[in-house]
Amino acid sequence: MQIPQPPQPTPRRLLAIDPGTHRTGIAVSDELGLLAHPREALRGNAMDLIARVIELVNADSIDEVIVGLPVTMAGGDSSQTRDVRAFVVALRGALPIPVSEWDERLSSVEAAGRGLKSRDRASGRQDSAAAAIILQAVLDSRRSR
Repeated sequence: MQIPQPPQPTPRRLLAIDPGTHRTGIAVSDELGLLAHPREALRGNAMDLIARVIELVNADSIDEVIVGLPVTMAGGDSSQTRDVRAFVVALRGALPIPVSEWDERLSSVEAAGRGLKSRDRASGRQDSAAAAIILQAVLDSRRSR
């Protein structure tokens, strides 16, 4: 007799964004929704970023966008938090898929501590490494539910 298995959730492809003042880090999950992979960081104003995110969502069949929310260590908002929240509102208006926020405290610090060389920081690899850290936290959190 075969024991019925519970239905497995359908893997969802996620894209994470770590907005920064100079560059915006980008990471995408694998097709199984298990691992986060950094992509090339983006530059530009909010409207340029939204246009690029729309392109990435379409090209990679993304099901949800996660935006790192830069809150203070005490959990409060800063001026950067307000800017990112405004970006999230604009992104939600431009995309037909869910856009979620994720506390990104210390993700950039963790990315900086991973031994990246100065050329990696200048190229935006550190920004996208921070986006991958955020995305991996989301994937791990959802898998443990």
